[in-house]
Amino acid sequence: MRIEDIKPADGSSKGKKRVGRGFGSGHGKTSCKGHKGQKARSGGPKGAGFEGGQMPLQRRVPKRGFTNNFRVEFAIVNLDVIDKYRSEGTITLETLLGKGAIKDMKSGLKVLGSGTLQGAVTVRASAFSASAAAKIEAAGGKAEVL
Repeated sequence: MRIEDIKPADGSSKGKKRVGRGFGSGHGKTSCKGHKGQKARSGGPKGAGFEGGQMPLQRRVPKRGFTNNFRVEFAIVNLDVIDKYRSEGTITLETLLGKGAIKDMKSGLKVLGSGTLQGAVTVRASAFSASAAAKIEAAGGKAEVL
């Protein structure tokens, strides 16, 4: 047996449809395109959003807004989440990512003040809400802004 002798199993592959090769093929004359009309002409199908020559919707509707390329996205964490990982000592964005408390990497970490802290912990983050910073300091910890 050689590589050129290998064939697919019977009925597993289908031949290419050869259109416009005479009446005997069953695909002669109009080549399976029916009679006249836009879809029978050459040039293939029209693109998505084509509305027959009418001004398409994406061109009729005005453009609005913009995307700010300099926007800084913070991963947001509340104090009750930080309290769970208090035994780590110092809590950073990387620590929370490693523990699965934050799902995806953002530009920085912002700590919000919902919940309470049971003990002292050092938190290094890009931003703190006023209540979060006050609660961390009250528990004997440090809120370090990066």
